[in-house]
Amino acid sequence: MKLRKVPLRTCIGCQEQKNKRELIRIVRTPEGNVELDATGKKAGRGTYLCKKRSCLDLAAKAKRFERSLKHAVSPAVVLELASQLPEDKQDDE
Repeated sequence: MKLRKVPLRTCIGCQEQKNKRELIRIVRTPEGNVELDATGKKAGRGTYLCKKRSCLDLAAKAKRFERSLKHAVSPAVVLELASQLPEDKQDDE
């Protein structure tokens, strides 16, 4: 049986490579809206983020959303993303 390659993506907050399924995709739609992509299949330019609030804060502070999405992201959008993130969980890996 052939082993499948596990897709890895880099979190824009902590800059760690993780399994794609462990991360949340944030997408800039063709209309210019920035939103969470729960399915991972929405059309548009995407970036990945850990499911931790600290990674979201780091990415917003360093303006990594703007750089990776190639679009200006307002603080209101970052607050909306924070409200949609699941609660913080301890990552003791």
